[in-house]
Amino acid sequence: MGFIAFLYLLIGLVLFGGGLWLISLGGSWYFAIAGVVFLLVAAKVRTKRGNAQILYGLFLLASLIWSLWESGYDWWPLASRMGLLLVLGIPLLFSFRLMGRTRISRLTAYWWLVALVTLGSIFNETHTLEGQLNTSTIVQSPKLGQVPAADWYSYGRSNLGQRYSPLERITPQNVRQLEQAWQYQTGDVKRKGDIGEFTYEATPLKVGNTLYLCTPHNWLVALDADSGEQRWVYNAKVGEDNQRQHQTCRGVSYLAPQAGEPAMMLQSGSGAAETLASMDCDAQLFLPTSDAKLIALDPATGARCKNFAEDGVLDLLHNMPFPKSGYYYSTSPPVVAKGVVVVAGSVNDNYDINSPSGVIRAYDVKTGALKWNWDSANPTETQPIAKDKLYATSSPNSWSVASADEALGLIYIPMGNRTPDQLGMYRTPEEEMYASSVVALRLDNGQPAWVQQFVHHDLWDMDTPAQPSLLDIQTDSGLVPGLVVPTKQGDVYVLNRQTGQPIHPITEVAAPQGTIEGDFASPTQPESALNFNPPPLEEKDMWGATLIDQLYCRIQFRQLRYEGRYTPPSEQGTIVFPGNFGVFNWGGIAVDPERQVMFGMPLYLAFTSTLIKKDSSASLGEVNVGEHGVNANQGADYAVSLKPFLSPLGVPCQQPPWGYVAGADLSQGKVVYQHRNGTIRDLTPLPLPIEMGVPGIGGPIITKGGVVFMAAAVDNYLRAYDLSDGEEIWKARLPAGGQATPMTYLNSQGEQMVVIVAGGHGSIGTTLGDYVVAFQLKK
Repeated sequence: MGFIAFLYLLIGLVLFGGGLWLISLGGSWYFAIAGVVFLLVAAKVRTKRGNAQILYGLFLLASLIWSLWESGYDWWPLASRMGLLLVLGIPLLFSFRLMGRTRISRLTAYWWLVALVTLGSIFNETHTLEGQLNTSTIVQSPKLGQVPAADWYSYGRSNLGQRYSPLERITPQNVRQLEQAWQYQTGDVKRKGDIGEFTYEATPLKVGNTLYLCTPHNWLVALDADSGEQRWVYNAKVGEDNQRQHQTCRGVSYLAPQAGEPAMMLQSGSGAAETLASMDCDAQLFLPTSDAKLIALDPATGARCKNFAEDGVLDLLHNMPFPKSGYYYSTSPPVVAKGVVVVAGSVNDNYDINSPSGVIRAYDVKTGALKWNWDSANPTETQPIAKDKLYATSSPNSWSVASADEALGLIYIPMGNRTPDQLGMYRTPEEEMYASSVVALRLDNGQPAWVQQFVHHDLWDMDTPAQPSLLDIQTDSGLVPGLVVPTKQGDVYVLNRQTGQPIHPITEVAAPQGTIEGDFASPTQPESALNFNPPPLEEKDMWGATLIDQLYCRIQFRQLRYEGRYTPPSEQGTIVFPGNFGVFNWGGIAVDPERQVMFGMPLYLAFTSTLIKKDSSASLGEVNVGEHGVNANQGADYAVSLKPFLSPLGVPCQQPPWGYVAGADLSQGKVVYQHRNGTIRDLTPLPLPIEMGVPGIGGPIITKGGVVFMAAAVDNYLRAYDLSDGEEIWKARLPAGGQATPMTYLNSQGEQMVVIVAGGHGSIGTTLGDYVVAFQLKK
């Protein structure tokens, strides 16, 4: 028993020392007491005194009572607290030389009682909100955008951004008959010189009988919608650049032929479209690239459209201040509406206070001529900029996807923040007004019509991440033109898209104060009546794979600054919860304009944000390593370190679940159901399909048939859910991570297809690949 005594001694010292540290920070006394028990047990085992087993058995019972008091009858918190203790009790169960069988029997009884009570919590369903959405039609003949029912013309199917298809061949009753129809590999894979966040996030378009999708290195691929056969590929020849924070492409945009123009003729077979001569185009595809270009291509051949800009290529760095390589580029598809293509861009977070502008620009869809530009630093000066002028430095940008209502003549831009994100002293009043908001701009001249801000003086990188969804919402006053947009902090805002006024109330709530010298925190922050805001973290919410790394997380929780949501960043280090990953991110939500409901995937992961004063002796180490890590903020007095709040074993410090699926009634503004989503199958060495509620990134789609399709989670599955109650009703294994939003369409035979791009996501560590996978009902 010498080794066992040494093990108990070692664990006792760790728990006692760490427990004293936790007590000194105002935390729980349990760990120090547990350390004393382990030291006593070690001594008794070493001296072969017979009451070691009874002491340990009583300790198990006391630990169970403490665990139930802290976390309730909840499996994952109990497993974290009791799992290691039960394992460490096993050697004592077989230590017959130390004591009589009576005492062994007593310990065995204690051990089995604690083990059975702990294991029984697996069957106690927690963290679930059960409910039933209304699935009858409320709004007859809703606006779905000018898209044929069989097709998918835009990122969100139409410029309305609903992610809703009127197809109903696939239903909750037959969805289990879905099987793989075809699979295609693009050939675009991660290269040695690529940054860490190499991601496949594209949602294909379907026009006629052709699918169009882009790859991370900005290839535009055209596939036969029936068979998945390649028609053509255009390679923009974008090289690696380690200054980019992202290497991705979320989608392309489509301009249909105008009335009276000939319909495009699609070519079969495969080919390299970049070798074709450029041509005048009737219809056009717009491909944004990560070297800051916008390329117009012919949908039939993939040849560049020579009528647009310079031989089909528009350089988006024109008139840009500080046009550094890799600091500005577009990751999301532009919006094509009312004769213009509206382009925004991603500006690297926290690299340099002197960065490119976040200007929004509209170009003539046929010629590429600049029609207007809206820069939030100069919000009323929208006439095309002079050739010898520059846009504002580092003004707030829009990296996500916009929506448009051509009938109202408005485009809706989800706005980000000015870099540096955690330092507010560089912002102008105009930039403050439009940052972290949705702004409605007039399509004809770019003038702002209204703005609704979601974070005041944003110090947390809580930029608006998702495409606004446009639908008419039934209210007590009748049908209102609505806009629904989710946020990183968990609020879902429901606004009148004509006026910007809230349909469901927005209130101002008090927010924590106290910032570094020279900055300030807003005394209040907005909160929507419809929200998925988590309760504030407490020490008892800390978690870990074992009791020991849970102790580490508790110490960190007490050492870091945390006063709830919107705790300002600090040199001490601040817990940001919800974290920078967001309750919602670019995957957004899907809405059903007939049933007046939404479906989304709320996530709950805490991050830490630490400001590093540059005149301190602390070394910054490796800087500018993407969004997570240390960003230098060149030109500022502070660098910033951003990272997930993890235990030493790399698991989140807060207890699961971390990921859900949820449904809400948009007419009533109420969350109806919320369930854990996803398994740990691809997170552990053993393929354990344990439903834990895992993180993910990507979005859902809703069909008229009452089925929701979504992948997104960090396990490699595409899933189907029953829209009415959110229950998973089908899933299929994917060859790589499905961190993209799927889409659905009818093929030439009238069969409903579901397609997803599966290529993985570098920042969350899912399996990388280059797959496009299609499913259909068994014939």
